[in-house]
Amino acid sequence: MSLGSKRLAGIIAFVASVLLGSCGTDGEEVCDNPLVYNLLPTSFRSSSQLSSSHGPGYAKVNRREGAGGWSPLLSDKYQWLEVDLQRRTQITAVATQGRYGSSDWLTSYLLMFSDTGHNWRQHRQEDSLGAFPGNSNADTVIQYKLDQPVIARYLRLIPLDWNPAGRIGLRLEIYGCGYTSEVAGFDGRSSLVFRLSARTSWTARDSISLKFKTLKNSGTLLHAKGQRDHSLNLALEKGKLLLYHQQDVSSGSGGKLLVSLGSLLDDQHWHHIKLERLSTHLNLTVDKNLRQVHLPAELSHWHIYMLSVGAVHSHGLQTPILHNRNFHGCLENLLYNDLNLIKLAKQNSPQVTAVGNMTFSCSEPVFVAVTFTDSRSFLQLPVPTSRLSGVVSVTLQFRTWNKAGLLLTFGLRQQEGSVFLYLSDARLRLQISKAGNTLLELSTGSGLNDGQWHSVELIAEENHLSVTVDRDEGATAHTSIPLLPPADALLFFGGCPAHRGGWDCRNPFQVFQGCMRLLKLDGQPVDLIKVQERRLGNYSALQIDMCGIIDRCSPSHCEHGGGCTQSWSTFHCNCSNTGYRGATCHSSKYEQSCEIYKHKGDTSGPFHIDVDGSGPIKPQLVYCNMTEDQTWIVMQHDNTELTTVQASPDSNQHFANFHYPSEEAQLSAIIGQSEHCEQELSFHCKRSRLFNTLDGAPLSWWVGGPASGQIQNHWGGASPGSRQCACSLQDNCLDSSFSCNCDADYDLWTDDSGLLTHKETLPVRSLVLGDIHRPGSEAAYRVGPLRCYGDTSTEVVFSFDVGNGPLEVKVKTALPLNDNRWHRVQAERNVKEASLRVDDFPATVRAAPSDGFIHLQLNSQLFIGGTASRQKGFLGCIRSLQLNGVTLDLEERARITPGVRPGCPGHCSSYAALCQNQGRCVERANGFSCDCSQSAHAGAFCHKEVSGSFKSTTSITYIVKEPYEPSRNSGSLHSSIYSDITLRGEDISLSFRTSQSPALLLYVSSFYREYLILLINKHDELEVRYKLHSSRDVEVLSSRVMNLADGRLHTVTIRRQADTVSVQIDQNGKEDFNLTSDVEFNNIKSIILGRVPESEGLDPDLARLASTGFTGCLSGVRFDSICPLKAALLHPDSRVTVTSPLVPSSCASSSQADSYAAETTHSLSDQPQSVDPGQPLVNTIRNDSALIGGVIAVVIFIIVSAAAIMARFICIRKETYRNQEVKAAQPEDSRAFPLSSQTRSLSVHSENQKEFFI
Repeated sequence: MSLGSKRLAGIIAFVASVLLGSCGTDGEEVCDNPLVYNLLPTSFRSSSQLSSSHGPGYAKVNRREGAGGWSPLLSDKYQWLEVDLQRRTQITAVATQGRYGSSDWLTSYLLMFSDTGHNWRQHRQEDSLGAFPGNSNADTVIQYKLDQPVIARYLRLIPLDWNPAGRIGLRLEIYGCGYTSEVAGFDGRSSLVFRLSARTSWTARDSISLKFKTLKNSGTLLHAKGQRDHSLNLALEKGKLLLYHQQDVSSGSGGKLLVSLGSLLDDQHWHHIKLERLSTHLNLTVDKNLRQVHLPAELSHWHIYMLSVGAVHSHGLQTPILHNRNFHGCLENLLYNDLNLIKLAKQNSPQVTAVGNMTFSCSEPVFVAVTFTDSRSFLQLPVPTSRLSGVVSVTLQFRTWNKAGLLLTFGLRQQEGSVFLYLSDARLRLQISKAGNTLLELSTGSGLNDGQWHSVELIAEENHLSVTVDRDEGATAHTSIPLLPPADALLFFGGCPAHRGGWDCRNPFQVFQGCMRLLKLDGQPVDLIKVQERRLGNYSALQIDMCGIIDRCSPSHCEHGGGCTQSWSTFHCNCSNTGYRGATCHSSKYEQSCEIYKHKGDTSGPFHIDVDGSGPIKPQLVYCNMTEDQTWIVMQHDNTELTTVQASPDSNQHFANFHYPSEEAQLSAIIGQSEHCEQELSFHCKRSRLFNTLDGAPLSWWVGGPASGQIQNHWGGASPGSRQCACSLQDNCLDSSFSCNCDADYDLWTDDSGLLTHKETLPVRSLVLGDIHRPGSEAAYRVGPLRCYGDTSTEVVFSFDVGNGPLEVKVKTALPLNDNRWHRVQAERNVKEASLRVDDFPATVRAAPSDGFIHLQLNSQLFIGGTASRQKGFLGCIRSLQLNGVTLDLEERARITPGVRPGCPGHCSSYAALCQNQGRCVERANGFSCDCSQSAHAGAFCHKEVSGSFKSTTSITYIVKEPYEPSRNSGSLHSSIYSDITLRGEDISLSFRTSQSPALLLYVSSFYREYLILLINKHDELEVRYKLHSSRDVEVLSSRVMNLADGRLHTVTIRRQADTVSVQIDQNGKEDFNLTSDVEFNNIKSIILGRVPESEGLDPDLARLASTGFTGCLSGVRFDSICPLKAALLHPDSRVTVTSPLVPSSCASSSQADSYAAETTHSLSDQPQSVDPGQPLVNTIRNDSALIGGVIAVVIFIIVSAAAIMARFICIRKETYRNQEVKAAQPEDSRAFPLSSQTRSLSVHSENQKEFFI
């Protein structure tokens, strides 16, 4: 490379690096400043140091002073290095490095944080206990970024592992930035009151947020009071956060609990709370956990006017939730919406009042706790040397989840025995024993494994013993046994040393796992920091100056309502009465459908089914009717019998409601997952009509569908919205002028009965019968049970047995497998593991059992698609079956096996893309075809434009809905009659070529004088005019694209969703508009192209334009699934009326895209003999490879030249969304394409593609 080229490359690299370096995070300040580099040596402390040159002050990254870093005197897991950042700081990352010029470095470590230098808190990434990875040499700096920033002043690093060829050695750096906050301290008698101004109220979205820390497990945090004496109360109770709704409680009521969240919140660490109102819900967030609660109806329009913090100020109208328990602790950044209330209090704002001795600082008492972590944990202390009173007293506080564990033991004088203070069955017990015999036993307290702090006091005198729990519950005993320990005795807390080493300590009970604090011997506090520094007593496997308790049941990991209980190290789920099993109550006890019970050999009867398996929907009891053809799920309701209607003098209508024992989610899931559902609806009548009335409003109707359902005006056997009965579709009604037998109003018994089969209208929820009050009217009805069959398959199971019992490997897919598409399955078993993969979903792997046969001992025939007993047979297609790499030829066996035949429909998974312009691929026995019924195009691949040449007199009218005959439908119509053609959105596309302006392109009319018009105005611009409400003005949407009447072909696409309309013309950008009048286009009557014969309801200008007609060419006209131009040219029927000659045209043939489509189609359909059967169809279009090579070279050159510019755009992510809508198809336009069985699928790997039906 020349010198100039090198310089140019360097400049480009420099510019790219600058541009890349300027990428920010949406303008946010980057919080990654080094914090340790400039600290003084006095900011460092450590457990010990090897020498003065190995002191903690030398532990700075890339520094070489002293011995090149910190090393402790001993290399064990009790060492630590502490850094004081001088103020509370936001910490985002930590970096470590070994000691310079040595073999000393850490390979893993723990991080602790604190605000005071005491009460440390271990940092856990994603709530796990995993250690942070360290170094692999002494020189490389390894940085670890915290998943969430930590706010703290002190950081303590605890080595876990280090280079085995060296010792502990460390240099470190901490990254972060400054942190500021507003803090307030409450002493249990102080509070803060915020009175909202008249303009301030809870709107649709309001929030209160704060941070708090406390040592007290109970106290009122917030009391929000509003009108009508309603209030919300946020209080701590036993370390949990409770939200109450309280009303006028002159009756003394304590309020209704809305939600409880969090646990162990009295640990003197900061916890974040956010209470947010979102319309009809409240979101309560505590740290990372969020719960949503529905607002009581009384609070739907509730406005807050006073907020009390730290106490309740109710003026005697309400009883406090927690009597005489105000908050005692610290608050930080107390925000009501954007108002910082602590800051307002500092500024003496008249809205905020401080009550009592509230301070603007956080005073924290220092309680040093100790954590007993495992079976090796113990704390050994000497008996106090000054016992002038002849009394030994021990007091302490503990918290644990375990029901059992030793708290304290010591020996008595003259080997008279031992004293044991321990937990058993969550009670506190004291035992004196000698030589294995129990001399005395006391017990007190209960439920002491609740994770709360409990105080214990033990007093031993010469012949008297007492033990007290929580200061108010205790037990005493008098004994002749001398109870004082000898002067040289030792006290053991939590357990005994593994190696007694002459110490008189034995533990016949379980070890204690939990926390202790406030230890006092003879009334004197024990200095646990001296214990940590090995200057007092002894210990093992303890965490000193922290309580490491974790609540594994908050939030609960037990699913489906399983009860959670826990010990110190794990949790357990009680799945009784849940219908689920497993460690977390995850797996359902029941099958997902009746079909599976049938495959297991069960016969008809009641069964529990769980439609979503492990999902949130509960199991339900249904009846499984297992017939030869189908397996039905039958869901009863409370009235399936034929019921006679009794006329009531108080009402002209009869109402019937049907209640299903299944919950709404269960019903919806079964209906949604079933292939077919049906429900009988019968009406027996004698002079009792269903629909026929003079004013057109139906006399009877029923309500069905999901949730509360919708009004339905069709009867059993008819289509939704048809206002018909089954006899009308079968053309056998008693009176052919009516659509139902009962509407003939004969004075004899008849009926209208049939099955409702449209799943979106099921189940039937209620029924209203209106024509029952006339003299001589009699009626009866029956609504049968809901019946469904067929289910969707989402699981593949690979089962095998190597001699020690069957094992299964399962893959559950996110999409159904019975979707009539090809799916690929790969199953493998070897001596190490078994694996199963389905399509591109993640594989499931299961380790092989430790014993059993290495090779499967198989000696039977290979059954494909079923078993020898013909149970659970497969219905569908199998192809490309390989066994140990050998492809099995199934074709020969298929020819001679009953029920099996070669060949298989299923090519659309590979060739559906060939069906263009909303055409739908349809399977054939040995190929596929393209259905173009709902495409505006025609041809084998729906690729041919359907175009027509229009004169000013040409008119095409497509009747969408016939009007009702006057005798049957006089007067105004009920809006639900045309519910099937009431639109909340349209999808319109067409192409045109004209020189006329103004010109009407499309007119869609309604029975209610609503309309949609697409036209070119006199300025040669496109206008879309909506009139969706007969009494409101027309809304005109004008495009900015000009010169549309230029004689060239233009393509228009219009999509509306409710009030949002998008318009795109040719390749111009999409234009978005909003409607304001209405969103429903009701009761569509007709679609008109060209001249409008009748312009009733249009203003004079539009009427004049409508009568002028259109001169030019229209192509590819589509309104949703209706293609009026195509219907007029290719499929004329009674719905289409054409006036004046309509001449087919090819006005769109010059389109580049259509030229390509024509070329593609020609090569596939017109010349099938030119296609090599062994090659993919897409290869039939040939390209010049030399030209491609040249294009690639140019592209590479352009990419290299623009490298610096492209670097800037790396910072920006763009997503492009493209929606493709596939409609239904019509076989008349289609032609099947036979494919060779050797043809390779475009989406399948290179393997034998012979296809067989099994």
